[in-house]
Amino acid sequence: MSQNNDNFGIEKTLKNLGISTENNGVSTGGNYFSNGDFIESHSPTDGQLIAKVKTANAQDYQKVVETAKAAFKEFRMIPAPKRGELVRQFGLKLREYKDDLGKLVSYEMGKSLQEGLGEVQEMIDICDFAVGLSRQLHGFTMHSERPGHRMYEQYHPLGIVGIISAFNFPVAVWSWNTALSWICGNVTIWKPSEKTPLCGIACQNIISEVLKENNLPVGISSMIVGDHEIGDHLVKDKNVALVSFTGSTKVGRIVGKNVAERFGKSILELGGNNAIIITENADLDMSVIGAVFGAVGTAGQRCTSTRRLIIHESVYDEVKNRLVKAYGQLKIGNPLDENNHVGPLIDQDAVNQYLNSIEKCKAEGGKFVVEGGVLEGKNYKSGCYVRPCIAEVENSYEIVQHETFAPILYLMKYNNLDDAIAMQNDVPQGLSSAIMTQNLREAELFLSQSGSDCGIANVNIGTSGAEIGGAFGGEKETGGGRESGSDVWKYYMRRQTNTINYTTNLPLAQGIKFDL
Repeated sequence: MSQNNDNFGIEKTLKNLGISTENNGVSTGGNYFSNGDFIESHSPTDGQLIAKVKTANAQDYQKVVETAKAAFKEFRMIPAPKRGELVRQFGLKLREYKDDLGKLVSYEMGKSLQEGLGEVQEMIDICDFAVGLSRQLHGFTMHSERPGHRMYEQYHPLGIVGIISAFNFPVAVWSWNTALSWICGNVTIWKPSEKTPLCGIACQNIISEVLKENNLPVGISSMIVGDHEIGDHLVKDKNVALVSFTGSTKVGRIVGKNVAERFGKSILELGGNNAIIITENADLDMSVIGAVFGAVGTAGQRCTSTRRLIIHESVYDEVKNRLVKAYGQLKIGNPLDENNHVGPLIDQDAVNQYLNSIEKCKAEGGKFVVEGGVLEGKNYKSGCYVRPCIAEVENSYEIVQHETFAPILYLMKYNNLDDAIAMQNDVPQGLSSAIMTQNLREAELFLSQSGSDCGIANVNIGTSGAEIGGAFGGEKETGGGRESGSDVWKYYMRRQTNTINYTTNLPLAQGIKFDL
């Protein structure tokens, strides 16, 4: 690993998180092996090389799996509340490291410092949720039709849970999966995005401290840094009972197919093309705030980012004018400066996709009321800063049907709420949705069986900013998986039905007679 300068105090931050900047490779604790090639982590904030990270190869992967398998045999026998104690201590460590980890998330990924700190807080919150849940992993009892019999259902650990996370939430999504996996008795193998490997290494160092302090096997939490080939190993490995994948719909199709072919389980959190319906009964002040944050937060690189605004024709012009004014007030720049609203895109590929989408939109007839473009100058030397833009479109445009991971917002009109809901649902994706209205009937219609077809449907809040207490995920090309809160823990366990006969007879179900 190498560091060429100490911009923004990052070298100190890395040191606090246990990441060495003096030697080749990354110094980490726990179940981590690295004998492959180097990859480089560049900050989209200033374009600087943060570090060179040595990746895992196929042999390293096998070592990780073997230590994970051995750890599972021990970990599954620890009572769930005791496993919850491990998660509680991890949450306490995250509180200690919150400032440093949040800063690293902001610098390596490019989201605002407040969002980086918020992501770590989300990790803390899921730990708190999981600790309480560790005493509530309940089964069910039911009456048997046979006298002297008892029936019940219980849940057992799956084994190894594989986690493949994306760059846009480099630490939070991992924690959703691991906190629940651990209290369920599973061990985890995590492949963080190769675009944000240092965030993954930092988290691995933190949990390794907890495992060491509790004299627990390091294989309970494992990590592999690498490209898609390492991901393929994880996806196709029959030793990995469940794969949780966060990423594009295109890659998700491949992951889902490969896991299903070996009869494994998968949780797929894929693309979003999220809309807010603004009715004639909406609070427009609230609507504009929700729409702007949803569209430009994390520079439009959230799966729950607002991509489309479906606005009633009676308030369309006013909403459009307010949005244009609000976009004119946005401050774009270094995400570690809390005065800025918008940081950079993750890399040059993302910038190119943004520019291509703008050109496709114009070619289909889109009219831009706020123009986009790449920002230049000494404050934007990474080349990854772009202008959030707004276009008037039709929902049927091919580019509107496509998710672009960038701050491009599409506006369209409606005059009937049924038509607006149909427009919102008429995209391949089905993650998050929202309606802005002060009319109870409109709100209830939106939430009814004939309303939003998304996994998340909100009233008078935007599409972005889910809390950990609810199940997170979507329908259609979003994948259909669920993570985080509610009863999602059941995804991480295998269900078993038990029947106990405590008599001296052996009656059969359905009254079947079989006498010898």
